[in-house]
Amino acid sequence: MSATQPFTVGLIQEAVGPDVAVNLNDAIAKIREAHARGAQIICLQELFNCQYFCKAQKGERFELAEPIPGPTITTMQALAKDLAVVLIVPIFERQAAGVYRNSAAVIDADGSLLGVYRKMHIPDDPLFNEKYYFTPGDATQDERYTMKGAANGWRVWKTRYASIGVLICWDQWYPEAARITSLLGADILFYPTAIGWHPSEKAEFGDDQVSAWRTIQRSHAIANGVYVASPNRVGFEPEPGTNGLEFFGHSFISDPFGRIIAEAGVDPAVLVATCDPRVIEDTRRNWPFLRDRRIDAYGPILNRYLG
Repeated sequence: MSATQPFTVGLIQEAVGPDVAVNLNDAIAKIREAHARGAQIICLQELFNCQYFCKAQKGERFELAEPIPGPTITTMQALAKDLAVVLIVPIFERQAAGVYRNSAAVIDADGSLLGVYRKMHIPDDPLFNEKYYFTPGDATQDERYTMKGAANGWRVWKTRYASIGVLICWDQWYPEAARITSLLGADILFYPTAIGWHPSEKAEFGDDQVSAWRTIQRSHAIANGVYVASPNRVGFEPEPGTNGLEFFGHSFISDPFGRIIAEAGVDPAVLVATCDPRVIEDTRRNWPFLRDRRIDAYGPILNRYLG
């Protein structure tokens, strides 16, 4: 069931250091701050508790992974229960020997682990060597044969405060991901993110890259009549032999009309904004994109290319 009452969202935008324990404690402090400001559903950034290790292919970095549930998620379950908040906790997951995922655990306000979203689209770009580390998300057997909140790896969870969809970073460029997750009943799409500038490109392309990133996600909000919330990390993270990456922040929350109702800059921040389900209803009545979809005519989209 979709939300019927307004719900308040919190996003944590943070710079991440090399000490995982320090990063975890910092995130906990920021979650408590967001809760104190009224947040009921709080989302951390992609791979929140470690620096972005995918800048190079190094086998020892697999040691950063942990199972779900594991130490970090168990700690976050206790925190969620204590504060009565929903938490979205993105970590490097060791699912099995040789199977590692870029994942986000979804924890309800009673501390229960509702499930895990595993990043579906895995990039492979300079300093973003994710295909080396991550197995793409896929459907479990139960997900394949039921449509109760899951479809071929896409997931929606009915939390205490709202029905939420979770997608991760590179997923945010794909309208199919947003559409399917919205059709599963999400009130809001969360996109925990680690995106930044190559320092050599920042002067020429930096502003346009941020604008494109923001625009594509606002378009998902508009096209699907849902809220969108995207927490990104900030700060420069070095990598020997390279110029490193500068993560550009600009975390934001958009309403279903595409209006940005909260936005950060390039410094650490805690964003909080209230989302009203009545705006979803009103927007979809006036922009009935879901009603007017020609589902009988979309078969060609399942092809890689039609030229």
